[in-house]
Amino acid sequence: MTVRDIARPKDELVTAKHDTPVHELAKLMEDRTVGSIVIADGDNIEGIVTDRDIALKCVGSGGDLKGMTAKDVMTERPFTVDADMGVFDLFRKMREHGVRRAPITDGGKLTGIVTMDDLLVLLQDEMHELTEIIRAESPPYTPA
Repeated sequence: MTVRDIARPKDELVTAKHDTPVHELAKLMEDRTVGSIVIADGDNIEGIVTDRDIALKCVGSGGDLKGMTAKDVMTERPFTVDADMGVFDLFRKMREHGVRRAPITDGGKLTGIVTMDDLLVLLQDEMHELTEIIRAESPPYTPA
């Protein structure tokens, strides 16, 4: 299974420009129920802003939010993965880079995103399928 099989496609991805005000980013996160926004110019990834970036770099620093834009808080050149990477390799790479989300590229162009939440749902679905196999092949459970 590849990242392409599990990634949220580009049309579900929340993006913004580098000059978007931080308060608009926060509102967009709230409205779309996401924890990150990919900062992009078309299909070219410039950075990523997470809810944690806003909390630490804006609120935690006590800075004046007025005039702050995505460029001020984004992680430039974020960790990305190719759509053809295997899911197991994705787990390893995300752990190595200490990230919870990764924009997906195909031929260097932005095509989607995968998050830790997506991976947890995938694992839960797979565990459910395994449980059903075991349940079908095992005698019924009877409490003592």
